[in-house]
Amino acid sequence: MQTNLADFIKDTPEGKEADSILRACVHCGFCTATCPTYQLLGDELDGPRGRIYLMKQVLEGKPATAKTQLHLDRCLTCRNCETTCPSGVRYGRLVDIGRKIVEDQVPRAPADRAVRTALKETLPRSWVFSPAMKAGQLLRPLLPAVLKNKVPKKQSAGAWPRREHARKMLLLDGCVQPSMSPNINAATARVFDALDVQLIVAPRAGCCGAIRHHLNDHDAARDDMRRNIDAWWPHVEAGAEAIVMTASGCGATVKEYGHLLEQDAAYAQKAKRISELTRDLSELLPSFEEELKQKLRGKVAKRVAWHPPCTLQHGQKIRGKVEDVLRGIGVDVQLCADSHLCCGSAGTYSVLHPDIAYALRDQKVANLEATRPDMIVSANIGCITHLQSGTATPVAHWIELVDSALA
Repeated sequence: MQTNLADFIKDTPEGKEADSILRACVHCGFCTATCPTYQLLGDELDGPRGRIYLMKQVLEGKPATAKTQLHLDRCLTCRNCETTCPSGVRYGRLVDIGRKIVEDQVPRAPADRAVRTALKETLPRSWVFSPAMKAGQLLRPLLPAVLKNKVPKKQSAGAWPRREHARKMLLLDGCVQPSMSPNINAATARVFDALDVQLIVAPRAGCCGAIRHHLNDHDAARDDMRRNIDAWWPHVEAGAEAIVMTASGCGATVKEYGHLLEQDAAYAQKAKRISELTRDLSELLPSFEEELKQKLRGKVAKRVAWHPPCTLQHGQKIRGKVEDVLRGIGVDVQLCADSHLCCGSAGTYSVLHPDIAYALRDQKVANLEATRPDMIVSANIGCITHLQSGTATPVAHWIELVDSALA
């Protein structure tokens, strides 16, 4: 694709990156075949190719409009198009750059701005979100369906292991997951404890930055990233082997710290090292495959439907690892039809675009339930909560299944 970027952007780091991404696109349209919003809405401008044209126009100096903003907002950032693209177009980075420029040019309606501000100021702060979630769980039977869908039933985390081990790894606690599903991280810690690895939660580490970044507040997102790096760095220097991610959305973001902070002289090298150390849970457990088989084979007599989050299969390019771990311990794992497509959760998307989000959820749930599972498992708190709101079949994190078998 030929480009002629406007003076305001062309010599900036973002402009140079956007230019290289745009030039990689050959207009083939393969991406539209796997774009959930294009499949649902049938509008070229609600597919990757159309959005690329819109962003190109803005980057070349054409003023953005509310229509431009709407089509970019409707993108789930699932990055399925990246998996499909034969030219390797890094659409996810381009849409991050394009959305921020459009955000700066097009004022939002007061109600939309208020919702977005509330999301980015509340969700990343656990000291605000946690009491709000507890109140919501207490009042859950009285809540309207739209709110009840966002408030999972109260769950016990169980005991955190107390043993010390020579092998140590860091665990990101995150922002919303500890309140919504506290058992996920506790279950992870118990599984690793059984494998003689100690997981450490750095108290000052919190939101990975994804929420603010995808709501176009890039400066605040980078502050979240720097805080996490500062919290983890002493443990990294002390020899922590890895930084374990139990939410694939967080993992996809932390693995990009090196790129997102590469212009920050004080943090660039540390951020690069943090990204190198970051591992999704499914990348670490295969190294314990034989030990897990000995402990668990034959103990999990369940048929499960596996929903791979977009941030795992498209964002981190991790495919097949969770299935291999579960099948290795004897679980009957099923993949549903169109397992590559987004469930509609997509971080704050299901709040901002509920009609699209619930239509995609219903399609995904129907496909998952067609496998006749005893339960559905996934690897991201947003997907788990979103899917559970549309089915009576239990939905959990896959590590909780492993933990229950160990128990």
